[in-house]
Amino acid sequence: MSSVPGPSPDEQQRVYDLVLQLQSTELREQALLELSKKRETYPDLAPLLWHSFGTVAVLLQEIASIYPLLSPPALSAHASNRVCNALALLQCIASHQETRSYFLSAQIPIFLYPVLNTVSKSRPFEYLRLTSLGVIGALVKVDDGEVINFLLSTEIIPLCLRIMETSSELSKTVATFIVQKILLDDMGLQYICATADRFYAVSAVLNS
Repeated sequence: MSSVPGPSPDEQQRVYDLVLQLQSTELREQALLELSKKRETYPDLAPLLWHSFGTVAVLLQEIASIYPLLSPPALSAHASNRVCNALALLQCIASHQETRSYFLSAQIPIFLYPVLNTVSKSRPFEYLRLTSLGVIGALVKVDDGEVINFLLSTEIIPLCLRIMETSSELSKTVATFIVQKILLDDMGLQYICATADRFYAVSAVLNS
């Protein structure tokens, strides 16, 4: 049975060059776009992004740069698309077995919470929320107590419940998936049942 061939030396070099280009403010936007398209074809992209100097800081800088545009809502489609490419690379890191624990230890999901806390129904905001939820969804897809413990400690459930009530169908679906995965974990279930308010809040949204 033949194995899937890895990237060619030329393709590897191209990925290395793109990662280096993230450090350049002039080249960064195009590099984000091209790297986000290589997530499926370059299996070692996540470790490369995590261990290369300054790359994760650049991705977080991209996210933080749009915070002033969240409230009052002033996010353009172009700015949303650019940040979503950065988020796609963070999702790649969150999904990879080698980098997931580093991702959690650095508390990187916290940087997404201001985005998840937005309520604007415009397309740029919906796209941004959906892509941010995709990062959290990538974390919970693997049954890992460390992930659940982290998410519970950072109050992800109230954010997901609000999205389930107010956002687009796609965002509702991903938020519901995240809550479901938390509830399927013993720690998550104990957390929800610890107070009547939490239990009622979750049951009310799930019943609506």
